Amino acid sequence: MPLHLHLLSDSTGETLEMIAKAALAQFDDPELVRHFWPMVRSRQHLDRILEELAQHPGLVLYTLVNPETRARLEERCRALGMPHLAPLDPVTALLGDRLGQEAHGRPGRQHVMDEAYFARVDAIQYTIAHDDGIAAEDWEEADIVLAGVSRSSKTPTSIYLANRGYKVANVPLVVESPPPPALFALRRPLVVGLTTAPRRLIEIRRHRLLSLNEYAETAYVDAEKVEAELAFARRLFADNNWPVIDVTRRSIEETAAAVIRLCNERRAMQEPLPGGTRPI
Repeated sequence: MPLHLHLLSDSTGETLEMIAKAALAQFDDPELVRHFWPMVRSRQHLDRILEELAQHPGLVLYTLVNPETRARLEERCRALGMPHLAPLDPVTALLGDRLGQEAHGRPGRQHVMDEAYFARVDAIQYTIAHDDGIAAEDWEEADIVLAGVSRSSKTPTSIYLANRGYKVANVPLVVESPPPPALFALRRPLVVGLTTAPRRLIEIRRHRLLSLNEYAETAYVDAEKVEAELAFARRLFADNNWPVIDVTRRSIEETAAAVIRLCNERRAMQEPLPGGTRPI
C-alpha cells in the first residue's frame, strides 16, 4: 500500500516541498502518493482538503501560520488518527527564543517583493540574456562566468544560480573556435571552469542527439574528439588559473553550491582585515 503524503501550505508550498524532498531522498524508492495543497487561506478551501484527507489517510505535513486554520486541521487529523507535523515550528520557536522576538505569523513572508526579490529578477534576466556565449561585451557585469565544453551543465547551473540572485554568463569552449578575448580580460566576475569525465560526457551527448532523432555517429560523440575537447578546456583553465569543478557525479544543485562556496571564499579574500590590510 502506498503512503499518502499530504503537504499543506498557506503560501506557495515551495519550502515544504523541499523539506519533504530532502527527507524522502533518504529512502530507497518509497512508494507514495503525494497530495500538494498550496495557498490554503480560507476555511472553505481547508474543508475541501479535509474531505480528501478522510478519503486518503496518510501523513500530513503543513506550514500554516493562521491559528484557526492550523487548529482545525490538527483537530481533524487527530480525529482521523493521522500523524501530522509542522516541520518549521521547532526552528521558528528556537529562533524566536534566541532573538527575543515573537514570530509575525504572516503567510508567504519570505516571498515579499523587496529589494532582494527584484535583484533576483534582474539576475535571472541577465543570465538568460547571456547564455551560451552571448553578449560578451557585458560579461564584466556578471557575478560569475561559467566556462566549459558543450553539455557540461553550464546553462542549468547558470539558471539555478540566477534564482539564488547571481548574475551569470556562460561560455562554450570549442577547440575550433576559441572564446573571445573579453573572457580573459575579466576582472569583476569569478570565472569557473566546468569539466566532466569523457565517458559521462559522451553518454549525455548521445542522449541529446537521440532526443533530436539524430542516430548517426558524429565527432560530437567520438571518444577521441571528446578527449581532445576536454584537454583543451583543462589547459585553458590551468593557463588562466581559473578554479575548476568536476560535474561528473554532481547534481546541478551540488555544482551550484560549489560555485557559491568559491564566490564566498573569493569575497573573504578581498575583504580588508582590521587595519585596512587584505589577506595574503
